[in-house]
Amino acid sequence: MADPMNDAPYRGLGWAHGCLTVQRLGAMLAPVTFLLPDGRQVSPMQVAPWAGEPGTEELPGILRRLRGEWPCVPFGYSVPPDGFTPAWAAAMRPAEPDEELHGHSSNVDWDWQEAEAGTLKLSVAYPETSKVARVERTITPDPDSPAVDITFRIEVREDCRLPIGLHPTFRLPLVLGGARLEPGRFDHGLTYPSTVEPEAPLFAIDARFDDLAAVPGRFGTVVDASRLPLANDAEELLQLNGVDGTAALASETEGYRMRLTWQPEHFPSLLLWYSNQGRKMAPWSGRHLAIGIEPVCSPFGLGPATARADNPIAASGTPTALAFSAGEPFVTRYRIAVEPL
Repeated sequence: MADPMNDAPYRGLGWAHGCLTVQRLGAMLAPVTFLLPDGRQVSPMQVAPWAGEPGTEELPGILRRLRGEWPCVPFGYSVPPDGFTPAWAAAMRPAEPDEELHGHSSNVDWDWQEAEAGTLKLSVAYPETSKVARVERTITPDPDSPAVDITFRIEVREDCRLPIGLHPTFRLPLVLGGARLEPGRFDHGLTYPSTVEPEAPLFAIDARFDDLAAVPGRFGTVVDASRLPLANDAEELLQLNGVDGTAALASETEGYRMRLTWQPEHFPSLLLWYSNQGRKMAPWSGRHLAIGIEPVCSPFGLGPATARADNPIAASGTPTALAFSAGEPFVTRYRIAVEPL
């Protein structure tokens, strides 16, 4: 007799310092409620507001119930080179056959796996035509603190180079500038080399910066990209390269800090996705307010072929694709923790 729990769309865990939910679709982690030492409960993960609305089942899998944190293999998606600066346009490559938005695993239901008590484990097999064979992730709350540890494993069928990324996405307070983005050390930052959303541009095209509080703006301004939410509707991307594997989001209006740590040898860049009510088309409809704090080995998520090419980020010395070997599983670990301000 089949175990109905094997098909359960969601599973949850509770521990002394919180509770969490994981959905099979994309293996997305959210919501998560952390219990702070003073008894306050905080839920830092973003949950998109359109899940279950009419028409959402027609969306790509990644968008149907978009939420929280999940891994992307391969990371990114291909776009036309129109509007990109010449150096980037020359490096960009077309989409590969069967390319999916942020990879196969982001768009399908994963399978629950046997796991130790207090742990959730999921895996998904890739199509036989893919160089990726299987991915697996294990989610383990820290029994001693308001934190979650995650292990991610990739197995490939043949040697290959792929962009990969983690996609933690966090909600923002409604108070203008009520949260502070606190990146760790980084070598330099770059603005997107084109326009992300024509109706909601904010940053200059293909500009370099050293301080998140002073990013060149689209119209000759200087933008403090560390204070969120932003004053203007915007849909933008920034990439920090040469990172140290740490970043935090301090919600001053709610009195807590979310801290993300990862292995920078696997993810040497941090992609910042500013979804500041800038997308007006359905299902976004101008109501998505979140910040993606995404450790990546990728050039702005511009697709696997472009990631493997000699794009400007790779040419500058920051890898944009990792080498994987058949028979040698890749394993990386990262952590999401919350602390009072």
